[in-house]
Amino acid sequence: MDRSTLALALEAARITGEVATPRENNLSHIHRFLAQERQFDFGVELTRDWDYDSVFALMVERCGLRPDPDFVEGVDTISTDACIDALKKLAEAVGEVTRAGGRILFATGHPAGLLPVHMAIAQAAKAAGAVIDFRDHFIPVPEIGGDVRQINNVWTWHLHGGSPHTHLAEPMHALLDDFAARGGSAPDLVVADHGWAGAASSRGLRTIGYADCNDPALFVAEAQGRIEATIPLDDDVVPNLYAPLIDFVIERAGLN
Repeated sequence: MDRSTLALALEAARITGEVATPRENNLSHIHRFLAQERQFDFGVELTRDWDYDSVFALMVERCGLRPDPDFVEGVDTISTDACIDALKKLAEAVGEVTRAGGRILFATGHPAGLLPVHMAIAQAAKAAGAVIDFRDHFIPVPEIGGDVRQINNVWTWHLHGGSPHTHLAEPMHALLDDFAARGGSAPDLVVADHGWAGAASSRGLRTIGYADCNDPALFVAEAQGRIEATIPLDDDVVPNLYAPLIDFVIERAGLN
């Protein structure tokens, strides 16, 4: 799939371009991230000083928010070009690690949106030679309850019989602590979103993350040099609409 075809598909699905996440939500989340509120910090450690203006400017540059600071309510935007550029970095990293027979860890805090994306790329990488560590047990997360478990090669947080949406970092920390306790090797690449990606990056792991326009934490982590790439996109459209994105990554990574 070429770049222009993917761009048209992304914008038609409102994965990029004008998206459903409203401006007022985006601006509110910048404030809540800077206050380091739980569920908004994504486990990202601040290594330099940030204020509202600097984070807003970063989100305009890296994510594609509308640049007018006086626009405070209405339809906001995500840059299609920025999304595709980051997807290329994802494909290159997944392809590189897969060809080397390295370990890749996939995880999501958005099981109703991004889980099928992670599953498809994980399956393609595994079939092409990547190591996707398998666990036939669940791992408790005592700080918040529930456990983490795999669904088709992708880690999710499980609670009360379901896999809830979460921004929390604790599930990834529990998973990585379990790997270390059992003498397992750290992954060579983490492909994740939300707190899963933020926590992995804070522990020095090579990480690529997906983030919506109301998720400033991962863009800040990238600017701080802790995340290799942050992919801006609406992270909760109907899952089948991500099919062109999946095809682009798999094809560009050389996994098909």
